[in-house]
Amino acid sequence: MNQSSIKTNYGGLYTLVVVFFFWGFFAAGNSIFIPFCKDFFALDQFQSQLIDFSFYTAYYTGALLMFLYSSITKVDLIRKWGYKTSIVYGLLFSVLGAISMVWAVSVSLYVALLVGLFIVALGFSLQQIAANPLAISLGDPKTGTSRVSLAGGINSLGGTIGPLLMAFVLFGTTKGISDQDIKHLSLDSMEWLYMGVGGLFILAALLFYFSKSIPKGISKEKMEPAKKALGLLLTMSVLLVGVFSYVFYTYTTKEHHQIVALEQQKEVALRDSSVSQSVVEQINQAIIDLQVPLDNQRIIFLSLGLVIIACCIAYAYKGSKNNPAGWGAMAYPQLLLGMFAIFCYVGVEVAIGSNLGELLKQPEFGSLQSSQIGPYISMYWGSLMIGRWAGAVSVFNLRAIWRNILLIVVPFIAYFVVLFANEIAGNDMKPLYYYSICVVIQIAFSFYANNKSARTMILFSLFGVVAMLVGLFSSGTLAIYSFLAGGLACSILWPAIFNIAIMGLGKYTAQGSSFLIMMILGGGIIPPIQGKVADMIGIHNSYVVSLLCFVYLLVFGFVAARVLKAQNIRIDELN
Repeated sequence: MNQSSIKTNYGGLYTLVVVFFFWGFFAAGNSIFIPFCKDFFALDQFQSQLIDFSFYTAYYTGALLMFLYSSITKVDLIRKWGYKTSIVYGLLFSVLGAISMVWAVSVSLYVALLVGLFIVALGFSLQQIAANPLAISLGDPKTGTSRVSLAGGINSLGGTIGPLLMAFVLFGTTKGISDQDIKHLSLDSMEWLYMGVGGLFILAALLFYFSKSIPKGISKEKMEPAKKALGLLLTMSVLLVGVFSYVFYTYTTKEHHQIVALEQQKEVALRDSSVSQSVVEQINQAIIDLQVPLDNQRIIFLSLGLVIIACCIAYAYKGSKNNPAGWGAMAYPQLLLGMFAIFCYVGVEVAIGSNLGELLKQPEFGSLQSSQIGPYISMYWGSLMIGRWAGAVSVFNLRAIWRNILLIVVPFIAYFVVLFANEIAGNDMKPLYYYSICVVIQIAFSFYANNKSARTMILFSLFGVVAMLVGLFSSGTLAIYSFLAGGLACSILWPAIFNIAIMGLGKYTAQGSSFLIMMILGGGIIPPIQGKVADMIGIHNSYVVSLLCFVYLLVFGFVAARVLKAQNIRIDELN
């Protein structure tokens, strides 16, 4: 039995996981809200993914603003306030976002919804920057990954409940409402949801404020300037704003308005039995002639955003290698590689779930309505809970035999929690009973990974690559299970990436954490890219985007271990 010499602060850890629950609840709830908004506001797949864009770009914006302040004042604002106070402030800021969401749904304005979600996530950004290093500091650094996994497991519990509650609020007990009827529904019930969530944010802030088990985490240590890193991030931000401004501009052009008019004309023609099929085909062709050039422009510029981020990180790697002065945490190659890994990880995690609803509407995947996809969305986010609960077993100092038993039992407990929650919600879960086979595969990978960060990265990224390939080259239940298994693959990658990326950063750990949180931006860029790819080549084939993300994560697992070894840090020996 390997007893840690540093005891885990369980009281502080149990209080901390509250905010992790909120993040999962909101993020997963968006996976139901996206297909609903697509029908309610008559959007294309890319436009519907702007929910993710607004939500996750807020993480980048918040972290960037924090870093900008710290660079100007030479004081790390998070460490000045302390981890505890920073989380309280973050929760109160999210209250403002909840209030904004209440107003947005009352006026049923899509842009207002996007703004409200952005404000909520700005608060989450502040919470995330403080919460992840706090979780690692609440005990022995060797088990830091496991504590983040435990918190992530609670995050995924919120992710399991979020889609079910969102579906209930939007559709009530009606499971068969057609997508055509969604546009006639009301958003009034959403007002009560966001008022309730705002109240919970306030209660959580009070819980943290009065908690005596959460360490303040205040540090008055001066932060060395990282002017080069700041200049790079600001340049990258300006370029990204330009790229996405142009993409949004294409939705205001004369050509786009002509497409909208033709779509309406087509809808009228389809309802009119006196209109011949040839007329409908002519309208279709006119739409295609206008749509294809616009789609080509949009995908080029969306992809350009991805290229800008990759090139900026590559530039920082080369620049800091030649002269580390002024780069701060970016002088560490494991941090730079980890930044793009977090970008890809959050991107693929969100993209799979956010596009899953549209996939399930296709004939070869069951022809489901938006009101019927809740169980599948819940199982996807529940898959992350399954893996994270298993990864959290190592938090507790257990004898080897009990640890091995729990590594088998805990994932199935989590799996049955997902089934039970859906059964209570009145959902038919029989189509997902055989998904337990995927859970067995995840358990096998967990045993072999043995809580070692680099090995975990390689094994579970490989799991994701194989799952996406099987999903792309199959259809029906096998493909659905494969895409759902992407959640199992993602389940414990976040703590593994985070632990690898900040290993050896020393006084730059908090700054490195901030940079990593910025890269949650991937959840705002990759899903819209997949959404636009779906508009062009179909929702099924669009999962090639998810495949490419897992490929990079696999490469990161190999390369990061070598980078750390060159610094005399053998990551898997520390874990």
